[in-house]
Amino acid sequence: MTKIIITGCSGKMGASLRNAAADREDIKIVGGIDIVEPTNADFEYAKTFAELKCEADVIVDFSNPVVLDSMLAYAVEKKMPVVICTTGYNEEQKKKISAASKETAIFYSGNMSLGINLIIELSKKAAAVFGESFDIEIVEQHHNQKLDAPSGTALMIADAISEVKDNAEYVYDRHSYRKKRDRKEIGIHSVRGGNIVGEHEVIFAGQDEVLTISHSARSKTVFAVGALNAAVYLKGRTAGMYNMSDLLKNS
Repeated sequence: MTKIIITGCSGKMGASLRNAAADREDIKIVGGIDIVEPTNADFEYAKTFAELKCEADVIVDFSNPVVLDSMLAYAVEKKMPVVICTTGYNEEQKKKISAASKETAIFYSGNMSLGINLIIELSKKAAAVFGESFDIEIVEQHHNQKLDAPSGTALMIADAISEVKDNAEYVYDRHSYRKKRDRKEIGIHSVRGGNIVGEHEVIFAGQDEVLTISHSARSKTVFAVGALNAAVYLKGRTAGMYNMSDLLKNS
């Protein structure tokens, strides 16, 4: 049994985690952190980590970057692993996550979907095969309440492609200058509207042919299930940084 604390327990992803956990016998939610008290909670609730008294094995975080410092301090003090699913961190915060991973196990991924992580691997393979002969554009779509743009997933895809594409340059907007597209560019575009859960499309445009790799998330459940699987995987792990590739290798 893996005992979990949810950071952001009253949000939409918090609710999805609670629903997904209710159907599993290997997971129990024992605590939750949020500025808003959750409804019908069957676990200990607190507004801050300092107020939380329950014993747990793993923290699962679907909250906001402002929570990072207090969460990492608690995790390091308790030597408690953390599954970080929140996106929108700046470079300084990413360094703090890396530093904390030297003290406790950290599972950090911009997207917890199995399908998305397969797209990342396929896009990396396609970029290696096509080389400089194909232009690459990434288009991501999300609901109108999402705060960060581009999405963490779009950046994950771009970063993976950059591993096999020399001197890649991310271009987020083209209206501010007039010039031909450079071969080294990876275009990244964001769409926000309605209640779109998550759409990601990677376009490889060559001479007289176009390859498109796409993924559509129909509900938040896919992310919740992935996060819970990561929590079970992370329980008892030694300090270090882990990601979805590690989980897939051990599935």
